Amino acid sequence: MKVKVFVVLFVLVAVTFTYGQAPSAAELLRRVDENEIYTTIEYEGEMIIEYQNRRYVKTLKAWARENTDNFTEFTNPEDRGTKYLKRGGRLYVYSPDTEEVMLISGHMLKESMMGSDLSYEDTLENEKLSARYNPVLTGSDIWNNNGVSRDCWVLDLTAKRKTESYPKQKLWIDKETEDCLHYELFALSGAKLKEYNLKKIETIGGRRFPVETEIRDFLRRGSKTTLILKNIILDQPIPNSVFSTRNLER
Repeated sequence: MKVKVFVVLFVLVAVTFTYGQAPSAAELLRRVDENEIYTTIEYEGEMIIEYQNRRYVKTLKAWARENTDNFTEFTNPEDRGTKYLKRGGRLYVYSPDTEEVMLISGHMLKESMMGSDLSYEDTLENEKLSARYNPVLTGSDIWNNNGVSRDCWVLDLTAKRKTESYPKQKLWIDKETEDCLHYELFALSGAKLKEYNLKKIETIGGRRFPVETEIRDFLRRGSKTTLILKNIILDQPIPNSVFSTRNLER
């Protein structure tokens, strides 16, 4: 009898320990948000576009505030002076060639930004995933990146709103570091539209923040974009004048 009691207790403890290691889906998504969502950000960036056996390098400076304001200026010789401003839910672009400001709206928001694998919508979104999606923890998986294998939790996300550009997402979250190492974006039909691979992460202001990401748009054959962020400043005040139409046309 004592042996049986011991065995039952051992099994109960083992089960409790195993399930105790898995956080809830909501908790996992909250931790991803905590690392990647900012109040404000300022950085210099490099966009390396590889498309149909050609390579393009673009440089930029960017400022953003929550999910409302964003200002980006390209600095490489071919695109110098091209600027984007998101304010009040609208996106504007200034072209130095025409010296005109144009509103980007509707289906244009889904188009490629500067020939990259990123759409205008992709570059401007900073709302928490937990506010936009319902998560389900579907299990574990090994993710291989740059020859290194990591044990990950896998989350399936379903959009709360019909207006989401990507109705479904799938995330691979490192069990040890809680970094989102890979995620895939799907249409409502289940077709994979894009994928993101984390290439490098740094600790900035007490959080682990992605500084190099590889993006692939599966609607563009032979295409890949690497986005590298440098000189990042997080959660520091940015003057309102940065997000002004005057700054856009200056």
